[in-house]
Amino acid sequence: MSKNRIFSSMFMIAVTAAAIIYEWAFILGIVALTVGGLYEFFHMIKRKGIPIYSYFGILIGVAIPLTIYGRFELTRNWEFLFIVMAFLTILLFQFARKDNTNAIVGISTTMFGVFYVSWLLSFLIRVRFLLPDIAGVKLLAFILIVTKAGDIGALLVGSVLGKNPLFPRVSPNKSIEGCVGSFCFSVAAAVLCSALLPPGLLPLWKVALMGFFFGGMGQLGDLSESLIKRDCNVKDSGKFLPGLGGVLDIIDSLLFSVPVFYLYMSSCLKLM
Repeated sequence: MSKNRIFSSMFMIAVTAAAIIYEWAFILGIVALTVGGLYEFFHMIKRKGIPIYSYFGILIGVAIPLTIYGRFELTRNWEFLFIVMAFLTILLFQFARKDNTNAIVGISTTMFGVFYVSWLLSFLIRVRFLLPDIAGVKLLAFILIVTKAGDIGALLVGSVLGKNPLFPRVSPNKSIEGCVGSFCFSVAAAVLCSALLPPGLLPLWKVALMGFFFGGMGQLGDLSESLIKRDCNVKDSGKFLPGLGGVLDIIDSLLFSVPVFYLYMSSCLKLM
């Protein structure tokens, strides 16, 4: 592991810890990651020559976590109305363009970027405030630790023992051994951090299964971003931190694990 990766990882751990503890740092971090992730996504798409609405997409992308944090609700499930209105606005922009080449692809890609980066990432806010005060902070810490432990396990085990490619056409550097290591690290992290969950909510064996499942969701998120980068012919989504790559490279595993964790925990808490 390179020195740049170690220093960047330590920096991200410190920033993440501050964001978990301090609410102002948390929402500021979410907005910054949303802007950075959308910028990188739209930049990669532009390399393919697709006409997208990047600035409007970033504007809508920032509005989603801010309105969720501010508990802004015009109607029930207002975020879907919000996305529909954004889609109609992009259509109006397209009508004003002289060239309609790749119009459908550009509109679809812009909306996909908002959904993929902003909406999925905003579930961090939902998890943070699913329970009041410190209980919500613990829930957020649990899913972050479980997901990122899987990332660390894949890197460590894959770099030492990795011999058999997992999906070479999607990500040539990922191995079956790294995948197994990721599952093991996520399960271990879930069991060790079970105290972060509400007392008596789940038996330890179910917590271990949670680690396995959400660790797998994290790997799926990682592979999905690798697929996007492969299609855009780039190695890293950006150069946000030396050794770690861009913002999307940092948050990719969270984009799938956190929303599913929120839905699962919501169901569990309703049964208490």
